[in-house]
Amino acid sequence: MTECKTKQYEFHALGNREIVGHFDGGDITTDAGGLLLREVEQRTGIIRRFAACFHDCRDPRWTEFTVEELVGQRVYALALGYEDLNDHDQLRSDPALAVAVGKQDVKGETRRFEADRGKALAGKSTLNRLELTQADTMDSYKKIGRNDMGIDRLLVDHFLESHQKPPRQIILDADATDDPLHGNQEGRFYHGYYGHYCYLPLYIFCEEFLLCARLRRSNIDASAGTVEELERIVAQIREKWPKVKIILRGDSGFCREAILAWCESNGVDYVLGLAKNNVLVGKMERDLEKAEKKFKKTGHSARFFKDFQYSTIDSWSRRRRVIGKAEHLEKGSNPRFVVTSLSARQWGARYIYESLYCARGDMENRVKEQQLGLFADRTSTATMHANQLRLYFSSIAYLLLQTLRRVALEGTAMATAQCTTIRLKLLKIGAHVQVTVRRIWFRMAGGYPYAETFAQAFDNLRKIPPLH
Repeated sequence: MTECKTKQYEFHALGNREIVGHFDGGDITTDAGGLLLREVEQRTGIIRRFAACFHDCRDPRWTEFTVEELVGQRVYALALGYEDLNDHDQLRSDPALAVAVGKQDVKGETRRFEADRGKALAGKSTLNRLELTQADTMDSYKKIGRNDMGIDRLLVDHFLESHQKPPRQIILDADATDDPLHGNQEGRFYHGYYGHYCYLPLYIFCEEFLLCARLRRSNIDASAGTVEELERIVAQIREKWPKVKIILRGDSGFCREAILAWCESNGVDYVLGLAKNNVLVGKMERDLEKAEKKFKKTGHSARFFKDFQYSTIDSWSRRRRVIGKAEHLEKGSNPRFVVTSLSARQWGARYIYESLYCARGDMENRVKEQQLGLFADRTSTATMHANQLRLYFSSIAYLLLQTLRRVALEGTAMATAQCTTIRLKLLKIGAHVQVTVRRIWFRMAGGYPYAETFAQAFDNLRKIPPLH
């Protein structure tokens, strides 16, 4: 049999030595750090429970990969930085990814079908059929269905199980963002604020925990569907933590009567941005003048706060507590407002605005991690049903990395690192993979600069017993 030789690359010499490169190193991976993600999965079962939300109607005689293997391959690849299905035509031969997924035949030596010999994992076509999950149709290529309610519940369950005891208070952050579209996907609309065609996904976080990732069309109000999501999330939280105090936080896009009234009827407090208008600014006129005088005197930004009752002409059902911030900056006057249900006796105006409301900026960083770092914006398939699954894949990948950060990286320099930094510094490790009868050896790069952090992360994970 003729052996195909790889192309040889001759670089500039180093002294009297030639420098030659070619792709014939054998089983070498650049993702050996993915073993840490596998350890997270072994101790939490995040991917296993995610896979349990699918139902497989395929004939097992003609299937090579289980649903758990398929979703695991997709989630691990996203966590490792591979956002495109096309990447999997090469990744399917990667031994590190095969180990993470849990394939016994890491090198693809015992494949059932001749065409797949030497390839341990699924290719892009198989994974694409998974994304077209619609088992209730007559299409022979769409025989894997999914339970969206089960996936939504899993996100909240993961949050609840991550706490050893109930907290006294939690803050739910709601936010909407644009997901730009560059094709003719279902649900594609032009959004005037963002200035392009997009989806408008809704995210709800509690600190760094993702509780909701809902794909939506963009021809809607930013708050659309928030009450429905809050109903199920709050009910699920109170099943386990009946006494926890819950506060909803969001920008002015969520300051809607339906949300305010629901919170008041269900014992949920809120701190929401309130869009300014002439009436609100008029109530702050003296404070704005005072802030301007102080700015001119000191040359530094000045701010004052005012607490008052306010109601709109017809959109609100009652008067509510509003906190106004009178601020003067170098660029000029900058009044801002929030509406809250929190008691003025216990919660001062300055504290609510500066310490409580402004802290929602951290949630926006979590959205960026989800959208950009874990490729939740890769919603390029034809239907919203399939694109919602892609959003779920990114969400589960986020859970893996967030758990790695929270548990394994506690006490390290990466304890607060973003997912992209963790991927670059902790997961992207070059290693030679050697498979023997009894072991799979990962001989990692000796010059890896974060070996100490890797060791500490591994030790932290070992303290958690694996699931059976």
